[in-house]
Amino acid sequence: MNPQEKERLIQAYLQAYNNLDVEGMMEVLEEEVLFENFSSGEKTHALHGKKAFQGQALEALSYFSSRKQTIQSIIHLEEKTEIEIAYWAIAAVDFPNGIKKGQEIRMEGKSIFEFGQKGITKIMDIS
Repeated sequence: MNPQEKERLIQAYLQAYNNLDVEGMMEVLEEEVLFENFSSGEKTHALHGKKAFQGQALEALSYFSSRKQTIQSIIHLEEKTEIEIAYWAIAAVDFPNGIKKGQEIRMEGKSIFEFGQKGITKIMDIS
C-alpha cells in the first residue's frame, strides 16, 4: 500500500472518530484489527478483532461530549505509519482519575498504524 493510500485511510478513520461516527471508523479497519493503548509507558488496554473494537468505540461515545484528534506530523516507515497528534475533548462523565464532567482535556500523543491489503490492521495509541 502506498503512502497516499495509508494517509487516506488514517484521515478517514480520524474524521469518523472526530465525528463520533463508529460505523465510519469500522469501514477502514480489517476484520482482525489489533488495538493497543499505552499511557506513561504501560499498556492500559488491548482489543483484538473488529467486533471488540466496535464495542469499545460505542461505549466510549458516552465518555466525551466532543472530541478531536488533529494530526501534527506523519512519518511513513516501511511497515507502519506514525502520526503525532494533538487531542482535545470535553468530558461527558466524571472519570476515576479526577477529570470531571464538562472539563476540557488536552494532550499530545502518537498513534502508530499498520496496514493490510485493504485497511488498517493495527492501531497503537501512545500518550
